[in-house]
Amino acid sequence: MIRVFIGYDDNESVAYHVLSHSILRHASQPVAITPVAKRHMQGFYSRERSSIESTDFSFTRFLVPYLSGYNGWSVFMDCDTLLTTDIAELFALRDDQFAVMCVKHDYVARDDIKFLGATQTKYEKKNWSSVMLFNNEQCRALTPQVVANETGLFLHQFKWLADESRIGALPPTWNYLVGEMTMPEIPKLIHFTLGGPYFASYRECEHADLWFAEQALMNHAAQG
Repeated sequence: MIRVFIGYDDNESVAYHVLSHSILRHASQPVAITPVAKRHMQGFYSRERSSIESTDFSFTRFLVPYLSGYNGWSVFMDCDTLLTTDIAELFALRDDQFAVMCVKHDYVARDDIKFLGATQTKYEKKNWSSVMLFNNEQCRALTPQVVANETGLFLHQFKWLADESRIGALPPTWNYLVGEMTMPEIPKLIHFTLGGPYFASYRECEHADLWFAEQALMNHAAQG
């Protein structure tokens, strides 16, 4: 069973469902998909949302190892992504020598504002945490208390690890940043980080056609 956790925000509900559909449609193995919804965590996690958090799951993504019982491997991805291939291909890249694996982007965001007027916070390791493979046993430092109280940079820059050698690298195709990167082939995982096609301002962004095609497939029902 491949455990997949997707960041959930009411402002992007359609993104969560289209991404889930793309995962299920391409999957060759059983998949368990869980929304990382902050309101589901009131019994063990509490943190006020700050002005620099562009989504409700900015910090709660780091609760995935806890939600997985610190057992096995789990995948996390932002909801504003789209899978174009089998998630088993990503899961097969897990390597037990690492605590977490991600695409190690090396860039500075071009814009100062993201979707819905959110501030584009610029920092080292930007977007590394938007798609992660967690080796849960090795991520026990990520308790609900730590996630609730530590700074955003502590979490997103992986300072909860003993050192950076614990971070494994994934190929760039597994977190292609629309508007920030170029790639001749269709990426395996497309990330609409500046704003998804479901927002009016981004309806014509790169690979928007693939997102709308996936939405159409999700909405399909056989005629009876």
